[in-house]
Amino acid sequence: MTGGHVAGLLLAAGAGSRMGTPKALVRSADGRPWVERAVTTLVDGGCDEVVVVLGCAAHEARALVPRWAVVRTVVAPDWATGVSASLAAGLDVLSAAPAPRGAATALVSLVDLPDLPAAAVDRVVGDAGGRPDAVRRAAFGGRPGHPVLLGRAHWSGLLAALRASAGSAAVADRGAGPYLAAVGAEPVDCGDLWDGRDRDLPS
Repeated sequence: MTGGHVAGLLLAAGAGSRMGTPKALVRSADGRPWVERAVTTLVDGGCDEVVVVLGCAAHEARALVPRWAVVRTVVAPDWATGVSASLAAGLDVLSAAPAPRGAATALVSLVDLPDLPAAAVDRVVGDAGGRPDAVRRAAFGGRPGHPVLLGRAHWSGLLAALRASAGSAAVADRGAGPYLAAVGAEPVDCGDLWDGRDRDLPS
């Protein structure tokens, strides 16, 4: 990976109703927290910093987040309204640090992707890490997925779209999907690295 400052944005705020517990509290069979695995993957994949967005059980989840200098947490107060609220909270934090000190791009991932390889993070960022106009997302056999790379030039437009959808639970739970489709996000095939599936149910 080459390019400018890349911020990892890890969404980990949900209640995990189908999982039976908030996903930010879930651990792998070896006892390692999913949130720790996800942060490590983003850093190993080339992110210069990571913002972890918490919500449900935020106090307990914060204790599982690695205490590294490049990692910080934020709580989305309206996390229960859907993934859009978590994404907006994270982008607000990143937007508060203007360029050139702030990130040129945000690499968005989800805590319920414990098998996400660092190689997929690196591939999605590629040579676009310093491009504020970049919009890319991982694809798996033509199916769009995560991670997603969003250049700074798109943050304000996406935030406006997310807030416009806040009144509709169905739309708010779709996150950046409609915006990415509208702007024609570049697909980056990662099917040779991983299946791209999230984990919604206890294993």
